[in-house]
Amino acid sequence: MNLKSFLQGFGILAVVITLVPLIAADFWWIRIFDYPHIELTLLTLTAIAAYFLRFEIKNWRDYAFITVLVACFIYQFGKIFPYTPFSPLEINEPTADVDNSTGFKILTSNVLQKNKISDSLIAEMKRVKPDIAVFTETNTRWQNEINEGIGKDYPYKVEVPLPNTYGMLLYSKFDLINPEVKFLVDDSIPSIHTEVRLKSGDRVQLHAIHPTPPMPQHNPSSTDRDAEMMKVALQARDSELPVLVIGDFNDVPWSQTVGLFKNVGELLDVRVGRSFYNTFDATSFIMKWPLDHIFVTEEFRVKSISKGSFIESDHFPYYAELYLQPQLAKEQKPDKATKKQVEKARKQINEEQKEDAEKGQNH
Repeated sequence: MNLKSFLQGFGILAVVITLVPLIAADFWWIRIFDYPHIELTLLTLTAIAAYFLRFEIKNWRDYAFITVLVACFIYQFGKIFPYTPFSPLEINEPTADVDNSTGFKILTSNVLQKNKISDSLIAEMKRVKPDIAVFTETNTRWQNEINEGIGKDYPYKVEVPLPNTYGMLLYSKFDLINPEVKFLVDDSIPSIHTEVRLKSGDRVQLHAIHPTPPMPQHNPSSTDRDAEMMKVALQARDSELPVLVIGDFNDVPWSQTVGLFKNVGELLDVRVGRSFYNTFDATSFIMKWPLDHIFVTEEFRVKSISKGSFIESDHFPYYAELYLQPQLAKEQKPDKATKKQVEKARKQINEEQKEDAEKGQNH
């Protein structure tokens, strides 16, 4: 096979991979194509450049191929453009007169349950000094080691250690009001929901989630993940308090599901206009994408966000320094969720409930 045939074959493949996630189906082998979008965009650009550099564009087939490939690249780049520094910020920085007592650092970190080295995480926590931290994939061993390493610095805790890679710990320096552990779609997949009283006395609503990924070894469809996210989005939308949603979503920000979650919850993404902050896979040089997220309502401002150091996990920690400035919320207010978007979210929840009912009948 010569280079021209190879590039043409790759071009066809790039178009197919780009279009597959648009199919309205929740099979894992469809949803998985949402992930490597950055890599696919770069490869498509490389193919276009190579084609122009090595070959003359001299017949209708060449023009057709290049036109399709360029259109494919424009669509691909359009999806990831908001997560580049070229895009306008979705959440502004705090103003100079911000009340410092409304500021705090929040961190989410998937520790990788089978990771036996806890020292790196403890060192990272002592370096970053977050006020609120969510740890996922935490079993009893991880609970004990984190408690021993930094427990004394965090008087408020919600701990749900589990052996199934879905354990979750919430550590806070601030008072937690009416904390709840919920199993929104599965009795083995917890989420944590609590009000938090900041140093300023202001209260905010926090949701910490870690839904299952659409992978054959976890869940052959994305139904559970999508339904859990939609349930939290509806809660965020109905909240009278400023809202934060944090955790390992097992999904990328440019997917249809995260887009719907964001629209229905009327939430803002701290990443937009800043960078990708690829948190997974920390052990891979090439295959990297953002799976850990921090979403907030318009009352918040972002001073900084960062990807943490390598902690021997397949995820990097991800954290943000936030300030509460509700008096400026109108400057960055998201669009109201449309009736169609809310109906679609409720439909995804109903699909999960229907699947659960069918499973119950089969057992």
